[in-house]
Amino acid sequence: MHLLRFLIIALAVWALIAVGLAAAVILYAQTDRAASADVIVVLGSGLRADGRPGPALIRRSERGAELWRAGFAPTVICAGGLGQGMVRSEAHACRQILIDNGVPEAAVLLEERSRSTEENALYTREIMDANDWATALVVSDGYHLLRVAWIFGDMGLDIYTSRPAGNPATYDYVSAVLREVVALHWQAFKTIFGLPVTYVPWV
Repeated sequence: MHLLRFLIIALAVWALIAVGLAAAVILYAQTDRAASADVIVVLGSGLRADGRPGPALIRRSERGAELWRAGFAPTVICAGGLGQGMVRSEAHACRQILIDNGVPEAAVLLEERSRSTEENALYTREIMDANDWATALVVSDGYHLLRVAWIFGDMGLDIYTSRPAGNPATYDYVSAVLREVVALHWQAFKTIFGLPVTYVPWV
């Protein structure tokens, strides 16, 4: 009986935490924090089976191009590696969208090794350190930005965040927020126990 009561209380507490995290994800996304930086970083997203960019990567890359044209930074890093079964990296697809939207190829750098948000931050930092860049304006969908700020901050990077206007379709948005809640649990677990950068496909 006592065990059952404990489990019910624990489940209720966890449910409140999950709801709180979902609210934090949504609320953080409401504010665009774009500011001038040394470099703009566009975070990748999965490509279609035929190698074409999906809606998320198009949104993010077009926002990156918009920020570049507005003069927020002179260079853009496209971050995103080669997905399973793909012959083209997310970064490569991002670069083409940027070029199509007026960013010169010479202003685009590729980070093609990363497979997760953590690796985005890790390998982006290597590029920034090599170029003596101190600040980055990181672009991703709004639902992703709370975790982006946490992870990039833990990597010692000084960042601002920006998102495309609008959200994905309702079902995709809800799914993305729920995935972020799970990913935030995992990030908290890693932080508490001091685990190293670890690749998990869905984060």
